[in-house]
Amino acid sequence: MSDIPGARDELHRLGGILRTRLVELITALTPAADLRLLFLNDPTIADWSEPPRYHYSVVFRGERPAGVTAAALAEHAAALLGAAGWAVTTSERMAGEQIRLVVAGQREGIGIEIRTGENNSGVMYEAETPSLVLETSDFQRPDPVRTPETVTPGYVLCYECDGLGWCPECGGRGWLAGPDGKRRRCPECNSERVCPICRGGGELAISQLQPFQREFYPELRRAPE
Repeated sequence: MSDIPGARDELHRLGGILRTRLVELITALTPAADLRLLFLNDPTIADWSEPPRYHYSVVFRGERPAGVTAAALAEHAAALLGAAGWAVTTSERMAGEQIRLVVAGQREGIGIEIRTGENNSGVMYEAETPSLVLETSDFQRPDPVRTPETVTPGYVLCYECDGLGWCPECGGRGWLAGPDGKRRRCPECNSERVCPICRGGGELAISQLQPFQREFYPELRRAPE
């Protein structure tokens, strides 16, 4: 794969916006929270499509200060986001039998959601950037580990992979792209990547072939009696 020009820089910029705003919100709304537990250093895979998409995302918990109601905290959160130029919505959501107040902010595809309720002091922050493709998909199947010229004496090329050694279905990636573009486990090798018959060797010992395996090789078939 090769990097898409500017894609990583753009995702890093969006991640910086997300972190800056989230730190401001956490500091203002739940000042006792330990920001050392806010991990937003590296993007993660958001979608195992082909090629994969990456984003920055985080879930963080803080505690509502004593004497501050959930409604007051939600109002403060909405005001902070609005003042920073974010599009803000507020709503109520049932969490089991409890009502949670939800403040959601959107900007440049970045989403921040803050949830709190009167039943407990927990304040949940959940945020993510848009997911971006960072690399082009230019997969090339590997060269075979064995060829007719390099097969070991007393061996034959594996009938399943014809000397490739890697799984002939996925080419050694361990996955395939489904109709929707998302990755799915390779049904041939079950994500083990190597050929399930020769286990990566690319060849099979003639002396150890089962009768049904010899049928794959005309030169090894028994002549009729």
